[in-house]
Amino acid sequence: MPHLTDEIQGAAGQPSPGHNSAPPRKRSSIGLWLRDLLVSTAVSLLIITFVYQPVRVEGTSMMPRLDNRDRLFINKFIYHFSAIKRGDVVVFHYPRDPAKSYIKRVIALPGDRIQIIDGRVWLNGKLRREPYVPAKYRDNRSMALMTVPPHCYFVMGDHRSVSDDSRDFGPVNRSLIYGKAVFVYWPAKDAGVLR
Repeated sequence: MPHLTDEIQGAAGQPSPGHNSAPPRKRSSIGLWLRDLLVSTAVSLLIITFVYQPVRVEGTSMMPRLDNRDRLFINKFIYHFSAIKRGDVVVFHYPRDPAKSYIKRVIALPGDRIQIIDGRVWLNGKLRREPYVPAKYRDNRSMALMTVPPHCYFVMGDHRSVSDDSRDFGPVNRSLIYGKAVFVYWPAKDAGVLR
């Protein structure tokens, strides 16, 4: 039955004189551990740099799902391969000051006709169902019918009564959108996929 030995076998199958396997094994294990650590660190940095980025929410315009100081990951790569959809929570450069970033929900796509009557969103002639906006966060603002321009997206906060959004600064150009919010990781009690 095969078994492990504490000695390194020489070319002829005999133990090599003066060699103890413990130090080489220890060095070998440390080397493998360091290699794995370096590879893991490099892969993590690449993922964070090019795919996922941790961000902190500032403000309450996306309550109740996102609160002030919540931390989440955004996917910066997804929109290179898939289209922005209604309901996506996106991060973008604020149109009036691109040094700032905002997080809002996509309500209407390019070419959509949108109108808001007493806080209710009408999209392409139909009342939009918005389960992510609780009654206590609604407002009674209205907005005249408009068609979302090409390459632009109409975005709104879920906490409508405090949100500065496309009702104020207009539709957001696609070039300003740089990520999709995908996962809340802090606080731990709220951790989970963002919908």
